[in-house]
Amino acid sequence: MNRLTVVVILGIIVFADGVAAQTPPIPERLSLREAVQLATERNPQAAAARALVAIAEASRVDAGLRPIPAVSLESEGYPLFDPPRPSFLDGQELTIRYDQEIETGDRRQLRTEAAAAGVTVATLTARDRLRRLELAVRRAYLQLALAQADTDVARTSLEEIDRVLAVSRERVSVGEAARSEVSRLQVERLRFAEDAFSADLALKNARAALLTLLGATNLTQAIQATDSLSGVSPGGTVQVSTTPNPVSQAPAQGDQRPDLLAAREEVRRAETETRLQRALRSPNVTLGGGYKRDFGTNAVVFGVTIPLTFWNKNQGGIARAAAEQRVIASNLASVELDVRLDIQQAQNSVDVNRARADYIERQVLASARESRDVVSESYRLGAMDLIDFLDAQRAFRDTLRTYNRALFDYRVSLFELDAALGLSSVQQ
Repeated sequence: MNRLTVVVILGIIVFADGVAAQTPPIPERLSLREAVQLATERNPQAAAARALVAIAEASRVDAGLRPIPAVSLESEGYPLFDPPRPSFLDGQELTIRYDQEIETGDRRQLRTEAAAAGVTVATLTARDRLRRLELAVRRAYLQLALAQADTDVARTSLEEIDRVLAVSRERVSVGEAARSEVSRLQVERLRFAEDAFSADLALKNARAALLTLLGATNLTQAIQATDSLSGVSPGGTVQVSTTPNPVSQAPAQGDQRPDLLAAREEVRRAETETRLQRALRSPNVTLGGGYKRDFGTNAVVFGVTIPLTFWNKNQGGIARAAAEQRVIASNLASVELDVRLDIQQAQNSVDVNRARADYIERQVLASARESRDVVSESYRLGAMDLIDFLDAQRAFRDTLRTYNRALFDYRVSLFELDAALGLSSVQQ
């Protein structure tokens, strides 16, 4: 390996390190707001959405440009092969001409209006992509919070089984319990251990899914969701609100949905395109003028070129634009129906999931916890048999996991209602 190759490789390494250093690492502890912000900044979909706007802006610049003028030089009649040759300027017809195409029918204005509508459509489409990205990040974040909660439940249940297993072994050693009781607990411990392994796998997959949305390259990074499923800080009091969500009191039309606004702007752009196609029926006029040297005589040249549109009046373009206008109008009606359906389904989900989480919290969770504690203490004192203890443990574990899932579904339904109403918090 020669010296130049070594220098090039070292330069590439230094450059790569410099680029990597410019991108701050993803913090190990993330709030939901921080996750959404990181995704907006780093996710490739967000970058592609911003590029769409740049493409539309470039198209608007092109639409506003005027036709390119033409300069021509013509030489005719010079006896190049017949000596003696006369003077170059006086021995021929030499014409220098400037031609400019003049657009008719307000074509440039109509193109500019259509391109401006295209920019608006691209901007709204980008906002809609970011709205969908934010919903995906929120759902993935809550999936991580749910996986963390399920992992805690599985580990706590396993630790409780281990404590009871230690007590049972002591009771067997002093002759207060049969050895079969320890064997039964060991078999049951395997089931709780399987739950712990499954919860750990779900936690790793949830982390990887969220990191992917955040644009991370290392999907094995350990991150922790600091926001709980209930939306309160860890250790706070969990209380599901039974009052209607403020979002649900917003207008149900979803007028702020960017995809709906984009569909309406598409209708305006299609109308402008139809007018532009009709304007193309009128041909452009080319005006020209210049200087002519005719065998020593100076002259001025003027010219007008008008295409004849006897057989081509842009019938196909007009018909196509009209058909596209009808398609876009139908698409707008379809989007309006979809928006109303999304809002109604999201509102239904919020109402049902709120009632479900509230029911479990108020009617089931406390009773299951109290029953588990009573049965566990009674078992330690020898007043309850092993079957009752295991049933109480499983019932409490299943209830807590069901409650966590209910909180997850409730929070996700709130986010879906936000997205359905177009109330995304992503900053453009």
